[in-house]
Amino acid sequence: MADKIRIRQAVLVEGRYDKIALEQLLDARIFTTEGFGIFHNTEKKALLRRIAETEGILLLTDSDGGGKQIRAYLAGILPAEGLTHLYIPQVAGKERRKAHSSKAGYLGVEGTDPEILRGIFAPFATDAPVREKKTYTKLDLYERGLLGGEGAKEKREALCRRLGLPPLSSNAFLAAVNLLGESIDPV
Repeated sequence: MADKIRIRQAVLVEGRYDKIALEQLLDARIFTTEGFGIFHNTEKKALLRRIAETEGILLLTDSDGGGKQIRAYLAGILPAEGLTHLYIPQVAGKERRKAHSSKAGYLGVEGTDPEILRGIFAPFATDAPVREKKTYTKLDLYERGLLGGEGAKEKREALCRRLGLPPLSSNAFLAAVNLLGESIDPV
């Protein structure tokens, strides 16, 4: 198998199986919209805005009606200069893990030929390594007084303000700082 393609921008796909397929091909930070879940997840929308503004997002959705809806929605809420739309070809078929094809009858990102996916991402390849970052755990949050103690919520909210994030729950905060590569250590 060929080397993974290094991508600086974050990559956004619909679901976890799409993410799994791309993790085999890309050295990039890949995350999901959780399908239509993005429509109601204000914390994730705020995080996506921040990522689009700071490093850019490569958006790859399925070529069916649902993928088009998600794409249109994200195009309406994210800054255009930070969002790059990528497209898979509309190929009839079904994913291997499914008993039946989708309603539209097309392969999604997860079912798209890996070489086609490589071609889609090739123009965004970089020789520079993806930015190394510390990955924090809940224990790290606890040790810094950002989880599980008196005043933890207020400390977390203050750090969110400093980082330009909305107030986040501890789980969402942990995901955000790990995705963005932000430090939670005092300045």
